[in-house]
Amino acid sequence: MRTLPEDLIERALGAELGHHLGYLSGAANQRNGNSDKTFLTDDGRLRLDIPRDRDGIFYPILIPKHERRFTGFGDEIIAMYVRGMAVREILAFLAEQYGTEVSPEFISSVTDAVMDEVTAWQARPLEVIYPVVFFDALRVKMHDNSVVYLALGVLPDGKRDILGLWIESIEGAKFWMKVFNDLKFRRTQDT
Repeated sequence: MRTLPEDLIERALGAELGHHLGYLSGAANQRNGNSDKTFLTDDGRLRLDIPRDRDGIFYPILIPKHERRFTGFGDEIIAMYVRGMAVREILAFLAEQYGTEVSPEFISSVTDAVMDEVTAWQARPLEVIYPVVFFDALRVKMHDNSVVYLALGVLPDGKRDILGLWIESIEGAKFWMKVFNDLKFRRTQDT
């Protein structure tokens, strides 16, 4: 889970720059590499590559310039995932969390870039053995009262790994069997 926020943030920032460059009237401004920046987060230091433009007029919305603290991003990603990443809900989320208003086209370009990363994370191969695995389900009020299934594995060295999140409209044994089969398919053999 540690690298997922880094990858998502960098992918979202890249899409944000692409959106910025796409709406400029002049074609002279282009991407101009990245600059390294370290943030303090709830989980420690997070090093990111922040994209730049040639004219130096790109000011990211997701991570404003001169910001050094970035807390709760993992929770925010899970919240967007659980909310189904509908454009309207993400607009409300950004307005609530960051006090910024952006266009639906901006949200679509960022979520399209991020969805590839989320899909890869959901299908990533897991460890073969997890000595301890916690399973839980919680009801979340979205469009309907959906259930979010969660599997959390503990590795032999004590590190925790979110094995997966699944959303279903009801809680039941049949869906739990689907969760277990998904974990087995992703190479986990012993828990």
